[in-house]
Amino acid sequence: MIEWAVDGDTLHVTDADNAELAVTGADLDVSSSDSDVSRPVDETVAVTTDELRFPHAVVYAFSLEREEQYELDPGGEPLALSSGEYVVDIDTEIKAYLQFTGDATIEKTDDYEEIVVSFPDRMRVILGVRCRHELPAGTITVPDSPSAIAAAITHMAASHKTNRPDRSYPTLRGHPSLIERGERLEIPDCIRADTPDHGIELLLPPDYESLFVAAPLAYYLQATVRTTDEGPDSRSGTDPDRPRLRLLDHGREEELSPMPDLERDVERLLRKTFFLDCLARNAGPYGTTLSESSLLAALGLDASVLYHASPQDRLATYLDVPYAAIKHRLPEWHLSTYVSPTYDSAETLPFLLDRLSMIYTPQTSELEGQELVERSLEDFYRGEGGPAEFASGIEATPAVGSGGVPGRSRATTGQVASVDIVKPELRSGRTHGWLADGVPIDVFKSTPAAYHNRLEFLEQTSDSTSICVVLNDPEMAGEHDDVAEIYRQRSEELTIDLTVTESLETAALARVLEDDNDFVHYIGHCETGGLCCPDGTLATSSLDRCNAQTFFLNACGSFYEGMNLIEKGSVAGAVTVTKVLNDHAVKVGSTFAKLLVHGFSIERAMVLARRRIMMGKDYAVVGDGTHSLTQAESRNPTTARLEELGESGNDGQYLLSLDCYSTRVTGSYYFPHTETNDYAYLCGNESNFTLTEPELATMLAETEASVIYDGDIYWSKELSKRFDR
Repeated sequence: MIEWAVDGDTLHVTDADNAELAVTGADLDVSSSDSDVSRPVDETVAVTTDELRFPHAVVYAFSLEREEQYELDPGGEPLALSSGEYVVDIDTEIKAYLQFTGDATIEKTDDYEEIVVSFPDRMRVILGVRCRHELPAGTITVPDSPSAIAAAITHMAASHKTNRPDRSYPTLRGHPSLIERGERLEIPDCIRADTPDHGIELLLPPDYESLFVAAPLAYYLQATVRTTDEGPDSRSGTDPDRPRLRLLDHGREEELSPMPDLERDVERLLRKTFFLDCLARNAGPYGTTLSESSLLAALGLDASVLYHASPQDRLATYLDVPYAAIKHRLPEWHLSTYVSPTYDSAETLPFLLDRLSMIYTPQTSELEGQELVERSLEDFYRGEGGPAEFASGIEATPAVGSGGVPGRSRATTGQVASVDIVKPELRSGRTHGWLADGVPIDVFKSTPAAYHNRLEFLEQTSDSTSICVVLNDPEMAGEHDDVAEIYRQRSEELTIDLTVTESLETAALARVLEDDNDFVHYIGHCETGGLCCPDGTLATSSLDRCNAQTFFLNACGSFYEGMNLIEKGSVAGAVTVTKVLNDHAVKVGSTFAKLLVHGFSIERAMVLARRRIMMGKDYAVVGDGTHSLTQAESRNPTTARLEELGESGNDGQYLLSLDCYSTRVTGSYYFPHTETNDYAYLCGNESNFTLTEPELATMLAETEASVIYDGDIYWSKELSKRFDR
């Protein structure tokens, strides 16, 4: 759902996920339009002006007459388009396309903050926009039957907008239809009509374990899924109950391993196919200059041939590529979710497929002795989760806010709820979700309610992001002051409605949670009876409904209160699983706040924030950890690691490692802004640059990223001033 409005010379475009695109122009004249744009869009408007300014983005121009493609030079050189008919692809948070006939100049401003499209005279152009996050179309009803679940998985692919390698772009897949439980299989006619049949089949044993694990591969390949008790006969001499991938036109049948090794086979097939699609798509109209593209030539593959091949022919070629030949080039997979393989869990499949999550069966073991402490310290000192995600040696000195007391617990004299933590058996992935029993470390603990709640919030419209900070203990004013200032600063760039409150009694705190707030940051105490207030405790289970979209309960032992908020209506939130030190809570709270309002997902913001303290495992995320409160400046939040190279004889030089990925938009790419860089990189792959001090200052000023440097986390634009001398 796209909405637009004009305020003076600015066109504001918003979608259902609170993403916003602001386009400015001189004497802007905007009106509704039913004109076609030769790209998939959700809304078009006619704009009359001689200049349009967009947020910083990667830009391509396509000549509709000569079938030629042009790219705006990342180094800043303007792109001059001679007279003709063009579509200009502007890769902003809300996808934008300009279609016009004439000549134009496209350039970046000197500070790289904006893209300027100018015309010789005032002219009428068509602006098409497309939401990157969609609501599901229709609902499939399934009985408690593996064959019915197989049919539902088959029809998940009806949401794809293309069968070409472009499907690796998140905006061209779409949200799969919902699944609900019922007495018989019911698939709406519109979903049946949109479900492709490419002659690719997955035959799987009639059990939920195999079906859930294989669902992401089936969805991405747009394969027909059948259970072996109803599928056609296999080749002579093969085990009829063994999982198989069939290419019907080729007469080809690939045997897959039974569970549990099916998890490994599915992971490798999906990662390989997805990655090669990301390379082959560059022969199409949405291509870019990827640093990874040279691998195709090394494998003897032609991007153009692959791009125009049928899905079955293309997959046959991919199957012949040894996994070992590309393993070292694969981006780390963005998301893995561990799901109880039961009929009741089937309703979560569309949400996981929308994120293109790997799905694994959950397995846990008990933590031994001081293992929780040891793992916390290991993360603190060495870091994990990707080379550029965290720096080693983040300083162990406590961060004390103006109201913080070093070493003092945030707990009251009352009893704090205890949580039995278990150790999960984690497979590959940057981020891990848990849809099963138990409370594991290193994952976000979700529920089906969290995903359904997210859909409800997407269907609501709002002109701003509402944030409420609640301080219910005056001795914790340090965190209160810090986070309030962070939210105020961010409100200068985003439309944020900030409310700051103190000492709320139970009824008032209940109203805050029941009101339509996008984020509630609670600072105080929590006991077994609930969140502490001057007149007692508020049990979140007593709420009729929670309308706070996201939250942070920065209080000791708030896990169960947070889980209650998810069941009552929230999407995601940050909690603690035990007692926490007040100075640690201040440091985590302020870092989490800054990352959250700059577009980081709830889980990623918490993972980064909690690694600033020694006992980071005391903090966790509940609900859909992939959810983001706001949009990032550069669409995909970026983390950087900065190291000085002076000790190696390279005085005045620095190694800057960039890591850009998102659990929501896998398949996207990012373009580092250095004077010598000519390539884009797939999200999930790190890029490294050796820079002088002046080059570093310029790049940090032009980049929106959290930077790990000298034992702490900084925001790039703030850090750039240190090197601008």
